[in-house]
Amino acid sequence: MIADAEVAATTFGDVLRARRREAPGRTAFVFEGDDGAARITYRELDERARSVAAAVRERAEAGARVLLLYPPGLDYVAALFGCLYAGVVAVPAYPPDPARIERTLPRLVAILRDARVGAITTTGQLASALGEVLRVDGAGEPRLLATDGDLERAPDGWRPAPARPDDVALLQYTSGSTAAPRGVLLTHRKLLANSEFIGRAFGQSRGSCAVVWLPPYHDMGLVGGVLQPVYGGFPCVLMAPLTFLRRPLRWLRAVSEHRATASGGPNFAFDLCVRRIGARDRAGLDLSSWEVAFDGAEPVRAETIDAFTERFAACGFRREAFYPCYGLAEATLMVTGGTKLGPISVRDVDGGRLAAGDAVASAPAAAAKRVVGCGRPDRGHRVVIADGAGAVLPDARVGEIWLRGPSVAAGYWRRPEETARTFEARLVDTLEGPFLRTGDLGFVLDGELFVTGRAKEVLVVDGRNHYPLDIELACEGAVAGLRAGCGAAFGYEHGGRSRIAVAYEVADDAGLDRDATILAIRRSVAGATGAEVHAVVLARPRTVPKTASGKVQRRLCAALFARGELDALAAWSVDGGAAAGRRGRR
Repeated sequence: MIADAEVAATTFGDVLRARRREAPGRTAFVFEGDDGAARITYRELDERARSVAAAVRERAEAGARVLLLYPPGLDYVAALFGCLYAGVVAVPAYPPDPARIERTLPRLVAILRDARVGAITTTGQLASALGEVLRVDGAGEPRLLATDGDLERAPDGWRPAPARPDDVALLQYTSGSTAAPRGVLLTHRKLLANSEFIGRAFGQSRGSCAVVWLPPYHDMGLVGGVLQPVYGGFPCVLMAPLTFLRRPLRWLRAVSEHRATASGGPNFAFDLCVRRIGARDRAGLDLSSWEVAFDGAEPVRAETIDAFTERFAACGFRREAFYPCYGLAEATLMVTGGTKLGPISVRDVDGGRLAAGDAVASAPAAAAKRVVGCGRPDRGHRVVIADGAGAVLPDARVGEIWLRGPSVAAGYWRRPEETARTFEARLVDTLEGPFLRTGDLGFVLDGELFVTGRAKEVLVVDGRNHYPLDIELACEGAVAGLRAGCGAAFGYEHGGRSRIAVAYEVADDAGLDRDATILAIRRSVAGATGAEVHAVVLARPRTVPKTASGKVQRRLCAALFARGELDALAAWSVDGGAAAGRRGRR
């Protein structure tokens, strides 16, 4: 897609400079905040990036890691490209959340220590607070640079630092939804290869427009929402994740008002719109421009596609705009995708057989499970389904998703053993490789990938597999009083046996019959999945841990459960009755 630029792009710095030359006054980004909208053109972005880069190079040498610590907005975008211009390795990170400081600050400190950053770019407000944090936690004191004020222009004659395609551009720390964050090494070559795939798969052109509310610190929001629009040369409207989470209507209004062609997020985002946007608000929406409603980052649900389409069809939304896809940070972003405005592949499979590892077709019935295809890999990439020994499984067999190709990252920062284990797998029979072991489970049918869940999250009890999402949906579909999208199913050990626990937020309401709610959870899960729930926690609102993009952190929830730190209104377990649960801190 960069072929029409004046020079061949081998780095993302080349891409932005080409955009400025060909259309300096064209809008690159719009940020819609609570105080109104702010815009930046390619000329302005290039100039601000140069200023940031010149200041960064006074504080850090080429190849050093520089932390980007900003709230979502245009300052962050300029700092990201400034780091690319400076020839340093950009390390985007979530700012600590004052409302959840005990959970978010340790993550930031861990990244600071792991990345061994030489400087931090941030805002003036965060810079003053961060100095105290670093001194208290003993994380060292990297040089701070506030870039949101009147930063001096780059000196006349200043030139971006030379960079090569295989230089590391980004150290992208994983979201931490399933484990401690790890730094993924992304080179310019990897970023450009994945951007080309996304642009081709989404059918993007200069006439495209994107709306992105996802966190700009991690793969879907960072690569898809900041780098990809510049690569494609089309405008992108950004907003903060909290803006969407607090009022989902803001997202769809932005799509409508800006005539966006591409936007999306995890599956829960579409569910949230169905639950929270009423008929009166829908009356003013025009979603007919929406061509690619990408749906990824967690298993895609056919029921969500149906419900969203039904709810917003009168607003011009087309079912074929849904674009189920699959990706992960270790592969830069997107791994597989379908055909733009093409049919969505939905299969009915036997739920019991799927739990045993076989995707066997089933007639639509209560026992059937509907699974959604996530398309095919890009050219030059190969996806296989492997068993635990590293042998390729036949079609319709569930196993771990393995991937190889030009978008796969170079490995993890300072983790050679984990890099070898994750990025250098080989098939046991042919020794073909290296493959990236994704840690995700799925199967292939007719060349298309179907994702079933995370290997580390599957609950194995009495030799039977249970997917947490199935258990959570069984609860939400049958139990009144639960906060939809605010629960987690996870495993724990007791007496040497594997058990299943469910934690769900409920309203702190004196009228809630807690014992009846716990019993209803147990019965609904048993009836829908055949699984026995051994422990239930009814948690206070906004206490079940989530990532910044709103995904439930099941493994962190399990850890809090094990330590008795979930903020429980009520708790029960089969081993200890009501006394088994401990009240969390208020």
